[in-house]
Amino acid sequence: MMFSAWKRIRKRAKRGFRGYPVATVGFYGPDNKTATKAAVGLIPAEGVETSKMERWFSDGEIRKDEKIGCEIMETINGWSPKTVAFADAVIGCPHEETKDYPEGETCPECLYWTDRDRWAELEKNLNSS
Repeated sequence: MMFSAWKRIRKRAKRGFRGYPVATVGFYGPDNKTATKAAVGLIPAEGVETSKMERWFSDGEIRKDEKIGCEIMETINGWSPKTVAFADAVIGCPHEETKDYPEGETCPECLYWTDRDRWAELEKNLNSS
């Protein structure tokens, strides 16, 4: 029986906090329903900035792309974190401030996120699941 990489990542995240380093998995998209970008970071210790970051992009729903799920799982395994933090919810626009649009401005392509508190959106989505 073959298990989905996404299912394995979720299962690992359900173990809860087990110490540092922590691998984080975040999803981004043009709205709160469609994820077109996944970002995986590694936080080596409490109070320390992310030391590693990898990104994946998709034209469709990235959370259904098993190949990308496998690549993310391989990346996480390669970093050997003690904890995996993961939420299925989309937490913001896939474009990056300063890289894709000027700092302090809103993304001109993702109007859904204009004037929205993405962390409140995440909390709402987590509480409804």
